[in-house]
Amino acid sequence: MKSVLLSLPALCMGFLAFSQNTVSNNKQTSMNTITYKNPKALFDPTPYAFSHAATPAESEGKYVFISGQSGGEGLNHDLSKDFRTQVRVSLQNLETVLAEYGLEVKDVLKITILIVDHNQEKLKIWSEEIHKVWKGHQFPASTLIPVPKLALDDMLIEVDAVAFMKKN
Repeated sequence: MKSVLLSLPALCMGFLAFSQNTVSNNKQTSMNTITYKNPKALFDPTPYAFSHAATPAESEGKYVFISGQSGGEGLNHDLSKDFRTQVRVSLQNLETVLAEYGLEVKDVLKITILIVDHNQEKLKIWSEEIHKVWKGHQFPASTLIPVPKLALDDMLIEVDAVAFMKKN
């Protein structure tokens, strides 16, 4: 069992290296520091507001790991009972943290979304709101995890992110 676990990282790295050479739906602009890949052999994830993979287009820079941003508003972290409101605020909070580094949503490689009591209606709301924030930018790689509860009783969503800051 131990030898299997030790070889898993090597297998993952090999898969990532192989996936970089596959025919894909690459989207990159001269202003963008991220390359997005949506292989044609997989379904189109853009209606669901994510890309299958993202990697820095530039090798020089650093990663910015952003803690889970809730839908808590202001310095008092007021939590609305409305899911859509919390989604909007969590995305605004994410943008606020990105701005501290001079970054925007276009610089995000990966997000993880935790949704309390996830259902299709909440997925629809999430998709609508992230489309508003990401606008014409490619969506990051993404994982949505349904959860029964978050850190605070009234938290309904939490969004964390990994962004890439190009070296100046």
